[in-house]
Amino acid sequence: MARPAATRLLSALAALDGRRARGCAVAVLVLALVAGGGLLFRAQQLTGSPSARNAALTDHAATGRVSGEVGDALARVFSYTPEGLDDTEQAARELLAGKAARQYETLFARVRRQAREQKLTLATRVVETGVTRLRGDRAELLVFLDQTTTRADRKPTSAAAQLSVTARREHGDWRIVALTAR
Repeated sequence: MARPAATRLLSALAALDGRRARGCAVAVLVLALVAGGGLLFRAQQLTGSPSARNAALTDHAATGRVSGEVGDALARVFSYTPEGLDDTEQAARELLAGKAARQYETLFARVRRQAREQKLTLATRVVETGVTRLRGDRAELLVFLDQTTTRADRKPTSAAAQLSVTARREHGDWRIVALTAR
């Protein structure tokens, strides 16, 4: 009957004289410590890598939350009717901050005039949202939108849009702080 390797090793050590046995035991102990240290080092490398710190790859709940909140925010601030411009502008004040808020104010000043004059309606639907980076209270996303514009005297027209978005969590809610059209 075959004996386990540990039992064979102990039997072999017992057969050796005291000095040799101690030397072998020390060698085995050093080997075990080196192997354990190597495993700990490798584990730290895996958990300390940039991709491991990116919660977009590891935390599905947080990724889903930022994706949902940013998608909802974009649909709200990029959808309007001639009668609902004030509501859209108020939503932008609540959902945008920093550079994104400044860009939006400039854009919306032109939109406000055109929407009333041309009875312009814009409906924005988020098609897909991908969180590319999520660390702490900061997220980067790539968002695909479908937008349909309707004017009183014309047929609706549709267009696709792609945005790179940076969002920051403030008081538990995600706010868009940067937008770049792609």
